[in-house]
Amino acid sequence: MRPILIAGNWKMHKTQAQAREFLREFGVALQSSPSVPPTRTVSERQVILCVPFTDLALVVEQTQRSGIAVGAQNLHWEDQGAFTGEISGPMLVELGVKYVIVGHSERRQYFGESDATVNQRLMAAQRHGLIPILCVGESKQQRDQGLTESWIFGQLDRGLVGIDLERLVIAYEPIWAIGTGETCAAQEANRVIGLIRQHVGQAQLPIQYGGSVKASNIDEIMAQPQIDGVLVGGASLEPKEFARIANYQALATA
Repeated sequence: MRPILIAGNWKMHKTQAQAREFLREFGVALQSSPSVPPTRTVSERQVILCVPFTDLALVVEQTQRSGIAVGAQNLHWEDQGAFTGEISGPMLVELGVKYVIVGHSERRQYFGESDATVNQRLMAAQRHGLIPILCVGESKQQRDQGLTESWIFGQLDRGLVGIDLERLVIAYEPIWAIGTGETCAAQEANRVIGLIRQHVGQAQLPIQYGGSVKASNIDEIMAQPQIDGVLVGGASLEPKEFARIANYQALATA
């Protein structure tokens, strides 16, 4: 069975004091909001908090024995060296980090990330026992031109060279839906994710959806049979909202 992965990406938000307050409120909200009903076969549901580097140690410490896993938002492909501003796999492992986001569209857009460097980062993550969450997705222009599938397949073909598909998570994040309030229709996200899984040829590969995920649309998203969780941006900053997302109630599908 494919695992269900509910991941929050805090991006460049929250000081340690703010992170501590979030965790306090989130723990309460997670226990008080409705639990996942048995409407879909789930082998496990893992909540993951991908937080800024300055918050990692604190969040790992505060979430011990909670069942919540902690992820980083990037890593360098080298273990050490003259790479000012970067962080390595061994540094993350030492802190107790389990997951790491690789190739987010914001890294690609603002910091020159390419499929080649994405591949290097993926290999580094797996080399150190971290589970990478590989982000792929198309722009609005590419979608309008009918290039969604070919663009994403190209990202996968170049990014996954030499990567162990059994120690990987993919997040389909249509760029035009990230932080815009515009969400890809659940059925369309399901279709694209199904094509991604078929293209990589790994039936048990967990694939998330990301892009303006909110408490108001999580139930419909998680009702889709190909979608194995979500990578949440803005809504993961609000403890009650993210608790409702983590405790989604999948709607019955026709």
